[in-house]
Amino acid sequence: MNPLAPTLPACPSCRNPMEVHQLRTHLGLVTELDICFGCQGIWFDPKESQRLAPEAVLQLFELLHRHRDDAHMPLAEQLHCPHCRRTLAHGFDVVRSGRYVTYRCPQQHGRFTTFSSFMIEKGFVRMLTRPEIEDLARRVDAINCSGCGAPVDIRRDHACPFCRAPFSLLDPQAVDQALKRHGANAAAASRGPVARPVGTVDIADALTAIERDRQRALREEKESSPARADLWSAGLELVWQVLVR
Repeated sequence: MNPLAPTLPACPSCRNPMEVHQLRTHLGLVTELDICFGCQGIWFDPKESQRLAPEAVLQLFELLHRHRDDAHMPLAEQLHCPHCRRTLAHGFDVVRSGRYVTYRCPQQHGRFTTFSSFMIEKGFVRMLTRPEIEDLARRVDAINCSGCGAPVDIRRDHACPFCRAPFSLLDPQAVDQALKRHGANAAAASRGPVARPVGTVDIADALTAIERDRQRALREEKESSPARADLWSAGLELVWQVLVR
C-alpha cells in the first residue's frame, strides 16, 4: 500500500470509503464531491453545494442513473463527520420546492445529504398534485418518502407522517424549470436541452410502468408482499429517459 496515496473519506453512515467525483462550479473551476452510492448520499464541504454549476447537476443525473441498480442500505441511526467523527446534527431545511433532511457537522466541516434531498434543495422536483396522489394510491400500497426515505401509506397520508414533507417528484418539467432558474438554458450541451415535459396525466402511468419493470423480479419472488413505489428512483429514470431522447 502506498503511504502517500490519498485516503478516501469514510461515509458518515456505513463508514465505507466514498467515491470522489470531480464536477464543475459556477466559476468554471473543479470541485470534488464525496459520494456513497450504497447509502445514496453526498458529503458537501461548506458552500460546496452552492458552488455547483447547473451542468454539474446533469452530470450527477448520469452518474446516479448509472448506479440506479446498486444495493441500497438504510441510513444508520447516527451519522458521523468524516473529518472530526462528531455525530452529525439531524435537521430540516425548507426551500420553494419542499422540505428536506439535513445532517450537519457541529464543527462546521460540512453536511451529508441524500440524493433525493439534494434534488429538493436544488429545486429539481415538484409537488405531486392531489389527482396524481389519488391515481398512484389506486396502483400502489405505499411509497418511499423523497424527503426522508420512510415508507408512507399513500392511501391514508397525503404527506409524510415522519418528516411532514409533501410528496414530491423529480420530473423533466421540474428539471427544465430549475435549470432556467439557475441560468442554464443550454446546460446539457452534450445532449441537447431537456425534452418536452411530461404532462400531469402521464405521470402516474409513467411512474408505475417504470416501477413495475424495476421490481418485477422481486414481486415474482414475493407475490404476497405489498406494492411499494420509490418515487426517487422512478423519477430519476423518468428524467433520464427524456434527457437521452
